Amino acid sequence: MPRLSLESWIDALQARGRYTFLREEAVRDSGLSATAVRKALQRAVKSGRLVRPKEYFFVIVPLEYRSAGGPPPSWFVADLMAAMRLPYYVALLSAAAIHGAAPQPPQEFQVMTDRTVRSIRVGRSHIRFFASRYLQRAATLQVKTPTGSMRVSSPETTVIDLVRFAKAAGHLDYVAAVIAELAPRLNAGRLLAALKVVSDVPNAQRLGYILDVLRKRRLSKAVHGWVKSRIERPQPLRPGRPVTGAREDRRWRLWINGPVEVEA
Repeated sequence: MPRLSLESWIDALQARGRYTFLREEAVRDSGLSATAVRKALQRAVKSGRLVRPKEYFFVIVPLEYRSAGGPPPSWFVADLMAAMRLPYYVALLSAAAIHGAAPQPPQEFQVMTDRTVRSIRVGRSHIRFFASRYLQRAATLQVKTPTGSMRVSSPETTVIDLVRFAKAAGHLDYVAAVIAELAPRLNAGRLLAALKVVSDVPNAQRLGYILDVLRKRRLSKAVHGWVKSRIERPQPLRPGRPVTGAREDRRWRLWINGPVEVEA
């Protein structure tokens, strides 16, 4: 193979619609030495032609995203997780936005995996990871992106995760607002199947209560049918807050230690 400059090799990748590569690919395919590749990669990152989410993983930055420091995470998240050898799905507020429910644009790109992973900054984008032991069995969808596709939690998995990780969305009121927008996409049967995967009774109680507040009776009925015989004790609606003086919702066996106020 004739020796290429690394710049020419990167241009050729982009011309074929590829926007990510591993360091070892650059060494193998460019015909350059490892030292030459390392120095050329450093120059390309410094000039803004590349961004490096991981030491061994590079993202090509198209001209239109140069000022942002990199393309959107949706362009490369599938390749990034493959390079990290981790299962994943796009989750929580990022998934909700993909499904058309975003009262406010997410401030970070949220990804579920099966272990603790440090957040990554790629240009102006902040990728935050969450860990779930139920990841492998969770219902997901393949969603097309400008560079291929990515795995995204189904609407049903998304609402369950939002209640489980309510702090990631800011607070329970905002979670309820997102669920209100997602509700037309939710299927009672699929929601029940997703609940059975996680088998998290306290958060199922909270989800059912929120669905009642939103007057989504068909969905809350499915949740109640599954959870009612599994409840062991009353739970606080808002974990971490005191329940002194709170009234008990007898249907969901929740201490209502703060009302749910759905934001517009």
